[in-house]
Amino acid sequence: MRKEAKLTIEELKARADTILSEVGKAIVGKEKPLTLILGAILAGGHVLIEDYPGLAKTLAARCLAQALGLTFRRIQFTPDLLPADIVGTHVFRREEGKFVFQPGPIFTQILLADEINRATPKTQSALLEAMQENQVTVEGTTYPLPQPFVVLATQNPIEYEGTFPLPEAQVDRFLVRVRFGYPSVEEEVEILQRRIARKSEEVLVKTVSSPEEVLAMRAALEEVFVDPDLLRYMAEIVARTRRHEALSLGSSPRGTLALLRMSRAWAALHGRDYVLPDDVKAVAIPALSHRLLLSPELWTREVRAEDIVAEILAHVPVPKIPV
Repeated sequence: MRKEAKLTIEELKARADTILSEVGKAIVGKEKPLTLILGAILAGGHVLIEDYPGLAKTLAARCLAQALGLTFRRIQFTPDLLPADIVGTHVFRREEGKFVFQPGPIFTQILLADEINRATPKTQSALLEAMQENQVTVEGTTYPLPQPFVVLATQNPIEYEGTFPLPEAQVDRFLVRVRFGYPSVEEEVEILQRRIARKSEEVLVKTVSSPEEVLAMRAALEEVFVDPDLLRYMAEIVARTRRHEALSLGSSPRGTLALLRMSRAWAALHGRDYVLPDDVKAVAIPALSHRLLLSPELWTREVRAEDIVAEILAHVPVPKIPV
């Protein structure tokens, strides 16, 4: 990467606004989920998009990659998908008289793992090293992945037949879990009007950034200040998930780090070089809820991990941060 002057938070916000505005030409009315995904990308994390079919999960991933200027690959996860189909394998080149490594689709900057829970655990695990260490190892040889590298994985929360639920260790690798939800009537009318106006199913999104700029934006997040009282606030929120009577498993320290990374990104995307308690609250549910396991006796009740996090946020004392 060519060395560039550091971005200021004002410059980061201006560039992020341009990116989100461009993606907003294709995705109607989903500002917060898109901001969360962009924040996770800038924070160097991966995103689990869990929602019903037809709610623009794949479209959002493709449009973000296009706007960011990042290479994009999509893998449709199925039960017969093998790890080698993701990371690559060695093939024999007759003209060279030797085996040569043929990289798989994971060698990209944004990887869409579509319906990730339809593949077997063995295949799902092929992503673990890549998500944690930005590299893959094939037959004893380690290959670095292009930077930035982000996994955007999707899954359907209501369809379980023929699926393999992600193990907790892998779910924990995702920085946030995001849901789009159904559009309002007004938003759906806007979707229809835009489709008529463009006279095509194809949605065109301009490239308004670059890999170098994304890495520079990532570096700028390290300059966002976090008050020590806010660090204790984050730690207390996570600690309460470990002793909550409705949970059989609370969040690990990885969840606390996720709160830190996402709250810094959220603050920067809103033009501030310091974090407020409201930033922590804005990202707490997407950063923590997928890391929690409900107690077995609550599985049949309408209790969600998101509700538990919201309850904890309501009871943890909020520190007063001087601005």
